[in-house]
Amino acid sequence: MSKPFRERNPVMVGAASIAVLVLLFIAAFRAQDLPLIGGGDTYYAEFDEAGGLKVKDEVRLAGVRVGQVSSIELEEGVVRVGFKIKTDADFGDETRAAIKVKTILGSMFLSIEPAGDGQLEEGGTIPAERTTAPFDIVDAFEGLAETSADIDTDQLAASLTTLADLTRNTPEEFRAALQGVSALSKVVASRDDEINRLLVSLERVSTVLDARDQDIVALMRDSDILFEALLERKTAIHNILVATSQLSQELTALVRESRADLKPALRHLESVLAIVNKNEDNLDKTLGLMAPFYRVFANVFGNGPWWDTYISNLPPIPAPGGGVG
Repeated sequence: MSKPFRERNPVMVGAASIAVLVLLFIAAFRAQDLPLIGGGDTYYAEFDEAGGLKVKDEVRLAGVRVGQVSSIELEEGVVRVGFKIKTDADFGDETRAAIKVKTILGSMFLSIEPAGDGQLEEGGTIPAERTTAPFDIVDAFEGLAETSADIDTDQLAASLTTLADLTRNTPEEFRAALQGVSALSKVVASRDDEINRLLVSLERVSTVLDARDQDIVALMRDSDILFEALLERKTAIHNILVATSQLSQELTALVRESRADLKPALRHLESVLAIVNKNEDNLDKTLGLMAPFYRVFANVFGNGPWWDTYISNLPPIPAPGGGVG
């Protein structure tokens, strides 16, 4: 018979609970390695260079995301990229792989291009002969800045000037072209410091853009939401304009149908207004004289449920019995 939970050793219970929590934390952080939660089949591809690809970058098969990059290692002069794929689609033993640009700011993804017969076996490797890597624009700017710093612009200008002097007996058009090249080289030489600063600044801009990749992508996503809201408002405004157009059409039809009835009424109204304007002074006097009458008339009926008034210049009425009422 097992002991009740309250009678068990609290130290052992606490230790077991801590062990379970540690295992749960490890499972949460390594969920992608679990056979039921993460996973998929692991494959490898060899590249001449990494091309900006990083671990956890997505893997696409025919444009559809099917997994992610799990490892990037350098082995015997080639970059060995490990990736996991979870899909029911088949890709043969001649399958190709390419590192492609995901965004204009340098994010990459691994593209799998199916080819060949059958199915590439799990753990198989796509050799470097069937893989391609992109050209890194950030490295290009860095190399351009370093190369331009090493150019002796004064010597280049002198060389072009010498070439122009040696070809003075050549046709006029060719001499003019060379003189133009010489003038251009002098301008480049005089702007050497500015060009170097421009290239260095361009390198810094490209580095900042690469570091702010996720922020700019999030900004583009928010802009997409804003544009969707504007499109929704555009539909609502369009509906309002359509309803307004229909209302104007209905009002136009109503005016056309009632025009025959409105014309006599407006003509009579014009006659009434003419009479009112003609007797404006009389109406003003009448309204002025009616004010005292309405004030006395209100006193007659405003003291209770009876009439309270009198008539002047009348003799008193005799009361019964000989008195005066």
